[in-house]
Amino acid sequence: MTGALHAGLILFTVVVVSESEPTPVGTDRTGDLHGQSRFVHLTSQWALVLVNDSLDIFRAESSCRGQFSSLSTLDQSEVREGAMDLLRQARLQSPVWINSTSELPSKPLPLSKQYLQFAALNFPKTSREGFARINRSFPALSSISVCVRVQWDPEWNEVSTIFSYAAPVFTNEFQLRGQKDMQGRIVLALIVHGKHLPYKASFANDGAWHHICVTWSSSLWAIYVDAERKDMGLGTDTSRDIHADGILILGQDQDSFGGNFTEPFFGNITDLNVWNTSLESRHVRALNGCSAMSQVMLFSWNLGHVISHPSVKEVQALLFCPAKHQQMELQGCITLQSQSDQHLLMGLTDCSEPLPFICMSSRERYLKMKQISDSQSSQPTAFMNHLMKLSNNSQAVLGQQPSGLSSLGEASALLDVSVQALQDTRQEGLQPEDMVSLIQLLSLAADVPLQPTDGANHSEESVQELSQHFISVADSVISQDNAFKWQAIKEVVNGPMDVVKSIDRMVTSLSPRLMAESDHVTFQSPNIKLAVQQQRLWEPTKGSSFCGPESEKHSNPDCISVPYQKIQDLHNNGFHKLTLVNTWYGSLRPLFNPEENISMVPTVTDGSQRYLGTILGSSVISTTVLGDDQPVSTAVRFQLHHKVQNSAGAVYEPVCAFWDFTLTPEAGGWWNTKGCKVVSKQYDYTVCYCNHTTNFALLLQVYEDQPSPENKKALQVLTFIGCGVSLCGLLFTFILFIVVGVPKSDRTTVHKNLIFALGVAELLLMCSDWASANEAACFVVTALLHLFFMASFSWMLVEGLLLWSKVVSVNISEDRRMKLYYVIGWGLPIVIVVVTLALTVNEYKADGHCWLNLKTGTIWSFVGPVVFVLAVNSVVLCRVVMVTVSSARRRAKMLSPRSASKMQTFDLTWAVTRPVLILLPVLGLTWLCGVLVHLSIVIAYIFTALNAFQGLYIFLVYAVYNSEVRNAIKRIKEKRKALSFTNCSQPTTFTPSQRAPKTSWDRSPPTPSSPETSETSGPPSSICTSLVIKNESFRKEGFVGFAFKPTSGNQVVQLTAFKQSGC
Repeated sequence: MTGALHAGLILFTVVVVSESEPTPVGTDRTGDLHGQSRFVHLTSQWALVLVNDSLDIFRAESSCRGQFSSLSTLDQSEVREGAMDLLRQARLQSPVWINSTSELPSKPLPLSKQYLQFAALNFPKTSREGFARINRSFPALSSISVCVRVQWDPEWNEVSTIFSYAAPVFTNEFQLRGQKDMQGRIVLALIVHGKHLPYKASFANDGAWHHICVTWSSSLWAIYVDAERKDMGLGTDTSRDIHADGILILGQDQDSFGGNFTEPFFGNITDLNVWNTSLESRHVRALNGCSAMSQVMLFSWNLGHVISHPSVKEVQALLFCPAKHQQMELQGCITLQSQSDQHLLMGLTDCSEPLPFICMSSRERYLKMKQISDSQSSQPTAFMNHLMKLSNNSQAVLGQQPSGLSSLGEASALLDVSVQALQDTRQEGLQPEDMVSLIQLLSLAADVPLQPTDGANHSEESVQELSQHFISVADSVISQDNAFKWQAIKEVVNGPMDVVKSIDRMVTSLSPRLMAESDHVTFQSPNIKLAVQQQRLWEPTKGSSFCGPESEKHSNPDCISVPYQKIQDLHNNGFHKLTLVNTWYGSLRPLFNPEENISMVPTVTDGSQRYLGTILGSSVISTTVLGDDQPVSTAVRFQLHHKVQNSAGAVYEPVCAFWDFTLTPEAGGWWNTKGCKVVSKQYDYTVCYCNHTTNFALLLQVYEDQPSPENKKALQVLTFIGCGVSLCGLLFTFILFIVVGVPKSDRTTVHKNLIFALGVAELLLMCSDWASANEAACFVVTALLHLFFMASFSWMLVEGLLLWSKVVSVNISEDRRMKLYYVIGWGLPIVIVVVTLALTVNEYKADGHCWLNLKTGTIWSFVGPVVFVLAVNSVVLCRVVMVTVSSARRRAKMLSPRSASKMQTFDLTWAVTRPVLILLPVLGLTWLCGVLVHLSIVIAYIFTALNAFQGLYIFLVYAVYNSEVRNAIKRIKEKRKALSFTNCSQPTTFTPSQRAPKTSWDRSPPTPSSPETSETSGPPSSICTSLVIKNESFRKEGFVGFAFKPTSGNQVVQLTAFKQSGC
């Protein structure tokens, strides 16, 4: 049991090509568990493996593919030397399969390139007399092959003769006839030398064109339908030649030589050719693909050599000619044989011949596979351990040959036990080594050759069960849980799209079995939904739309469909049966790293947005169209929902794309947009149209909004002008604070520091463009900009804290408070800049301009503190508004009831508006507009204007409308005027009697010369006290002096007025 178990596990994990470490460069002989020899040759770049297990070319290719390699080519000298060394060590005399240097098409050709137009004959049911005679004489034939293309009338049920050859001496010499059986198929029978062989070969009565070949040689006969040998045997009584000088008739039997027609054919016939040799299978396959033959023909289809009954009409037929392997199968496949120790002989051999073969892979891939194999052998994973326990129930399956799976039964058993092991080890999850094993199993199961006995041994239900297990295993591999595990096995596999290729091959191969009794079948797993539907094109269409699973988030699921007109085009081109294979992948990420950026040329090039990168933004959906079981390419329309929604500061532009396996094949392919276009874009989904079929998805190109060149230039000019005006305003404000003698206080000190920091920052900003040319200077400017803008916001924070202390009483002395303010205003910015430089010195500055790096996250050392400052100052502003509103309400209550209502409304409005207008620029809250800049260019202009002119706002608030500054200026002016008045005045003396004749002091008319009015009239010892005051009511620009002078009998008050006299 142990040997059988390990044999199966090696098949389904990795092929063990060595039991010991191979030599670095050279050939190493190894063995597999079946005792078959394998030889490995390592070069500097490649690993060559000679598999001594005889397979035909197609199974050899499948076996190499299951080992993550391919048939070897001989393009390089070191590869040729390695192949020669392998053959010499193995002592093989027979040829081995190698790969052709010419690449065969790996995807469906465009529809126009797959069709050829043929002249055909139409045999209508309106007449039973229709026939066509080949105007050619035939010699005696020891071998014969006749190939013809037939379109059978589906409504005709009786026996019909496709062609009949009658000789003068024997009428039923060589004839092909057909009829409809009980299952509705058309069965064919051959008549040779009058012996009627059984009806066995068949094709579907679907109204489509079918290629039929019959061969005979020395009693050995065969019937091929659509390149497949449907019947063969030794069925004639005699091996004599077919008589000469006969008549070949199309569409009728000959009960007499050249006449007496009784079994008419109804339908169309074309491309009838006759050879005097028995064709091989490879020739028939080539002819089915419309390939020309090198063998000489007795008759080549030409209506000029055909005589038809009047009822038979000539028509044109557009026939499907894929010719995928036509040249290879016609000429044979390339083999390599060692002729001597120094020479290699290349030749052509029938592709169906079983031969050994050489697989080739990169050296890195081979060694990585060896490492994985050794790891699984020494320390199996939880999944592999559990699989080995469960495999006791599959002993008959696990002993197959390591060259591949040979039947559907073997594939089904291995898939079944794998699904059970996956379910039982769900918590442990898959390891990268397990993923390699399962990918190999899927590849081998997809290439299982379908044998004629498979149809009898496996019902449609068992084939559907196999398909469901296949999808379940594939789902486990491409699950989102394994998204980051692909990186560990990138040397071995080409990525998740290897699984998609296996699914496509499996469904295409099994579609005839899946559709044998049903027109629609669906398989579903958590991340994959697959549907196969079939329709006959002459019947009313049932629709070709396919949708993924419904989601609660989206009202409409992801869908794909073939347009109705394209289906009609297929019908008009001669197709009768259409098979659609549709698949939806919910969590498929084709790249090894799911977060990797997709390289793509941006689609938005008008300069309004800055391109950041491209990401996969949807599920993957695919469709494969089979016309009469042959792949055809046609247009499709699909709708996919966006998995990523537009976020702040980013815009996503959808691009319709498909996975192209031919781009960078060493990496498994890449995204391509050729032939695809966007039909419509909505907020959460996009509708696309592509002119071919494959695997589709939406790529979202990520853009950052940026102004157009015109707006960008205008914003730069506005910024430069605003900074210049602001710098002047800040400079004037700072000078005023120093020169005019504003009283010292914590408030004026905070103002001065804010003005200084912001002024230096704006000066550096204006000079930053000039510094960008020098890397070192730009770095220094960036650090200084960071420091002084950070200091500006720190002092704006201090402004808010100071204002808060005025609104809410704070119990802290002014000295201690100012120390705290200096720590916040200058100490905190210095710490932030120094720490940022220390942590991100190599990623500190942005590329191309002097500012912090946005890509590396350094910008958050500025944005983070700024957001904090703005949040705190917003709270302060709200508190100030609340206080002013409360004061306004108190004032309103003191007014009379009549005017209270109007005044209250005005006061409340002004109470809210005044502090907001004054404090927004001072507290830096205008920077909040930066959050909305990405929404509109208008907001960008508003943001630039508000912040570029911030210095001007501060000048208006701190200087022009600051009462302290205005009072200080007024005091200076008054002092200057006082000095001017003192130096230029003419004194005049008045006594009270001059102003008021009837006073108690003196009632007599005063005389200027009287002693009472003279300052010198008193005694010398008298005392005079004077006081000079400003008399604002008496004269605006006059000063009045009062003198109190004691006299002998009473007190005299003397008033002296000074007035300007022209100086």
